[in-house]
Amino acid sequence: MVLNADQSNLNKIQTTTVERDRVEEKKKLSAMAVASNVVKYGIVGVGMMGREHLINLHHLRSEGVAVVAIADPHVPSQKLALDLAHSFNWPLKVFSGHKELLDSLLCDVVVVSTPNMTHHRILMDIINHPKPHHVLVEKPLCTTVAHCKEVIEAARKRQDMLVQVGLEYRYMPPVAKLINIVKGGSLGQVKMVAIREHRFPFLVKVNNWNRFNVNSGGTLVEKCCHFFDLMRLFAGANPFRVMASGAIDVNHKDEIYDGKVPDIIDNAYVIVEFDNGARGMLDLCMFAEGSKNEQEISVVGDVGKGEAFVPESIVRTGTRVGGRDGVKTLKAENDQIKYDGLHHGSSYLEHLHFLSAIRAKQGPAVDLHDGLVSVAIGVAAQLSIEKGRFVTIEEVMN
Repeated sequence: MVLNADQSNLNKIQTTTVERDRVEEKKKLSAMAVASNVVKYGIVGVGMMGREHLINLHHLRSEGVAVVAIADPHVPSQKLALDLAHSFNWPLKVFSGHKELLDSLLCDVVVVSTPNMTHHRILMDIINHPKPHHVLVEKPLCTTVAHCKEVIEAARKRQDMLVQVGLEYRYMPPVAKLINIVKGGSLGQVKMVAIREHRFPFLVKVNNWNRFNVNSGGTLVEKCCHFFDLMRLFAGANPFRVMASGAIDVNHKDEIYDGKVPDIIDNAYVIVEFDNGARGMLDLCMFAEGSKNEQEISVVGDVGKGEAFVPESIVRTGTRVGGRDGVKTLKAENDQIKYDGLHHGSSYLEHLHFLSAIRAKQGPAVDLHDGLVSVAIGVAAQLSIEKGRFVTIEEVMN
């Protein structure tokens, strides 16, 4: 049978229509599959750091994440977060408290970026909630060792959630590169770790909560748990005693809140001794804006030495045999980073790795025990300043 031109064209049109419908159906099915695999996040606390998490997660949306809810009693912070979310075309459900967010059952993951003194209560509520929520909690885990231990004990009873502590300095490209060098063994057995942070004073936070030890845990807990975590990682051992000297010499002395003068120290030296014979030292100054690098990290083994510089983002390595002329300077980069943000891309990588752990159902890279020990060293350092003596980790753990 010979088809006339009109019939032939009609068949072509019908065939094209069927093919187009099939393509559209495939697109719909693909979109449904992607939607079903989206990991839904809620952020509790949308101050400066909470909004930083929101921006990082926006840059991870191609990995299948969506922020669907926020919780914060501070209305101005809510407004700033909503403005950001609107610019990202992310509709958000807004709650005034974390319990309402949990009860909404909207989220798979909860990011806790509230003031330090609230972490314990919020974490206990998340862990004890009937619906499991994976958790990324900002550092420090809690402000006291006792509260950290309570969280750990509660989390042991839940096998259906991951809890990661936000010690994101591990992911800063130069620090991560130095960690890999140390793990590779080219420096030999690590004997000394020296970390210098020379930076600007504490930023202003909502209701100035970070101006008082009772809220923050103290400067050496609030700020320096990052560095104590790195010391332990580089040393490959556990701390057993701490000696510190510190004071309030320059910052915040002329500030008064509700009739109270801030009591957070602004500079300190801290020595940490580890159970394998390694030693760590922290040199902290928070009135040193005139510094080229905010962090300088030195790790010395019995074979060689490695250094990392932030934000210069370089690593230097050398060996005893090679001497000064053999020192190599390496640029530290990570092509995975899509957003540098406040911490040189480390928060982005932290989220990327945590998302992978959730999907692979693996343990978090920085677990609750890591969080506990980093806080314990800071607590011991604060106590050492107060008492003027060495303080053992056992002393603050019991």
